[in-house]
Amino acid sequence: LIYDRYDIWVVDPFGNNQPVNLTVTGRQNKITYRYIQTDPLEEFIDFSSTLLLSGFDNTTKGYGYYSINGLNNYSNSLVSNSEKSVNSSKSLVNSSEKSASNSSIDASPEVLYRGDFMLNTPIKAKESDAYIFTRETFEEFPDILFTNNNFKKITPITKANAQQNNFIWGTTRLIKWTSHDGVELEGVLYLPENFDPSLKYPMMVNFYDRNSHNLFSHRVPEAHRSTIDYHTYNSSGYVIFNPDVVYKDGYPGESAFNAVMPGITKVIEMGFVNPKKIGAQGHSWGGYQVAYLATRTNLFAAIESGAPVVNMFSAYGGIRWGSGLNRSFQYEHQQSRIGATPWESPLRYIENSPLFTMDKVTTPILIMHNDKDGHVPWYQGIEYFIALKRLRKPVWMLNYSGEVHWPQKLKNKADFQIRMKQFFDHYLKDTPAPKWMDSGISAIELEAQTGY
Repeated sequence: LIYDRYDIWVVDPFGNNQPVNLTVTGRQNKITYRYIQTDPLEEFIDFSSTLLLSGFDNTTKGYGYYSINGLNNYSNSLVSNSEKSVNSSKSLVNSSEKSASNSSIDASPEVLYRGDFMLNTPIKAKESDAYIFTRETFEEFPDILFTNNNFKKITPITKANAQQNNFIWGTTRLIKWTSHDGVELEGVLYLPENFDPSLKYPMMVNFYDRNSHNLFSHRVPEAHRSTIDYHTYNSSGYVIFNPDVVYKDGYPGESAFNAVMPGITKVIEMGFVNPKKIGAQGHSWGGYQVAYLATRTNLFAAIESGAPVVNMFSAYGGIRWGSGLNRSFQYEHQQSRIGATPWESPLRYIENSPLFTMDKVTTPILIMHNDKDGHVPWYQGIEYFIALKRLRKPVWMLNYSGEVHWPQKLKNKADFQIRMKQFFDHYLKDTPAPKWMDSGISAIELEAQTGY
């Protein structure tokens, strides 16, 4: 059994039978089917049994459980044809000619349970057909559910987060738009619980790569190490937009611009966002992308860029401190997607490096980069900070001494979240600037105040 984007295919390794689409309508209905292994000790897939599948609806972003059977006859035909072809190449040809009639599967996925929610991998009882699993949405906590009749009746086992009822939570909404280069894209809007479309809300844009498949993912409030806490901002009257980004090799920065900016325009056209009060935040790859956007647009009122690469020449020549790997591989072939060395395509390295167009930045920037970062060299954050300071741009840099790619100590994560919120509130909600932004706090004074 092999996967394509949507369907599961039965493939004869002997080549005597044509591949057959087991799930039949996955691509047609844009449902991604995957096999669920219910027995952790299973060593092979028994075609005589009923198989349990998961299904992700790429249109609604909902999930489901499905079953499928009827593979036994096809399995027998594979064995029969393979035995005939062991010692005869002529038999192989004959079997291939007959493969159309031998390769039919009288089965299609049967819906057991599906809807507008996210499902995890169910756990089956060892000696019965009972399952436990979780179901979740942005608003629904993933409590443990029980079924013993093929998901026809669902019984909750836990109620683990009743305290959520005491808090302003929020809702999600899927939106669609077309990128500047003609690609149909999707993204998720996170709206305050008491959302009023007649008001003008400040908006945070937060993204990394793709997120629309997480429309129904439940988020727990916490002091995140590298991203804004969605509930903190929703409950403070912010709209949050997380757009999908697709990339063109050689142009990672421009790809982000082409995807994100028309998405923001789409949200502004809905009428409930103040276009002068939009911020952006990203970390690592997301930090690079928001740093690039700051060189291409003055739309944003403020940007926080965490552990970003701003100079692809100097970053290319470094190593990853944790593994010792040189960094060239990720710039040539992986996430940065340049597709060439600096000697083959120097202009691509310049065009995709925010450092070389930093003079065009008008947006206040907050940088967070730590001195033990093994993923993105700390000197990238320093280059960023020094460049903006030299150009007399409004910029601040946070460094949590001894921390890695992101703060790991709770006190540092909490401090980062507080300062980032103060930064965005100042520029997006017109609150007074805290002392650390205004006049600054010396390291000696900070130690006296906090003890660290």
